[in-house]
Amino acid sequence: MISLKKYLEMNPEKAGQKGADPAELFPAALKAFRSVLTAAGNSAARACPPVGSELQQNLVQVDKNLAGAITVLNVQEAEREAGEQLELWESRTKDFYQARTNEVKELLITLARTAESVGERDHRYSDHFSQFTSRLKTISNLEDLTNVRASLVREALELKTYVDKMEEDSTKLVKDLKTEVSAYETKLKEVEELALRDALTGLSNRRNVEERIEFRISSKQTFCAAMLDVNKLKRVNDEHGHLAGDSLLQQFAHELRSAMRSSDVIGRWGGDEFMIIMDCDLAGANAQLERVHKWVFGDYTIRPGKGSGEVKVHVDAAIGLTQWQAGQTLKDVVEHADAAMYREKQQVRAQHA
Repeated sequence: MISLKKYLEMNPEKAGQKGADPAELFPAALKAFRSVLTAAGNSAARACPPVGSELQQNLVQVDKNLAGAITVLNVQEAEREAGEQLELWESRTKDFYQARTNEVKELLITLARTAESVGERDHRYSDHFSQFTSRLKTISNLEDLTNVRASLVREALELKTYVDKMEEDSTKLVKDLKTEVSAYETKLKEVEELALRDALTGLSNRRNVEERIEFRISSKQTFCAAMLDVNKLKRVNDEHGHLAGDSLLQQFAHELRSAMRSSDVIGRWGGDEFMIIMDCDLAGANAQLERVHKWVFGDYTIRPGKGSGEVKVHVDAAIGLTQWQAGQTLKDVVEHADAAMYREKQQVRAQHA
């Protein structure tokens, strides 16, 4: 199959000789390529939601980059980005399931050892009771009532000792088991928590943010959603490299988290987009976003590469704000916030035109 890049570079006259018309074939090939991106993201999200949701949102961003005017460089960048994201997903999925497998395996080993300990204890005490029964039979053959009584007292005391020891062992065994199970539950929760975090910024990932929105909708709770699109990140990536762009995103995410309240949900939606969920009405949300304009937007320092000097870049973002209305779904909320963000971006472009 000829690549999208080949279609763009194809000489129309030569294409006509072979019965291929780039003007007709390229849109169809591009549509198919974008469909594959969407299908790959959806399949990954279903196969391994904690890791696949991040791939899904990143492939959505790649698809968005193909929505405008298409050039050879656009297609090359899209092919490269898609390939990198798929390789990263493969690695993270493998690590995720390996971590889960190891935790479950350790927990099963602990339970097996506990069962083994119970079996050994029961076997040990069964020997004691067997000996005790034999001694009782011996006592029954005694004719001296005084000796019988004395023997019974001794055996009763020994029996109580056995019972007390069994109770003590059982209590300790159950306590130790609870401690170990609790430790493994904590580890599993930590793994799950990591699966809900964006690997680059440490903020909530898209899956986590969507779950928080769904919870508020089901609770009929008043909230606002703000979509942020960081400006000039593509220029930073093009001029200084993706590591510099990643550093900028990390710094921006840290400042954004610091400027918001602890009750606000801050998440990376994908690429250079962030989502903020605030439990308040539009007036309260606008007051919070004023803090973002004041404390988050501004100059950031990045180091493009090894041996390179520091570079200052000014960073701001287009923001789209919406308040959830009764009857709206998650999709409605996201679409309203995204549309508002796009309108602000268009207004800024018009002002600088």
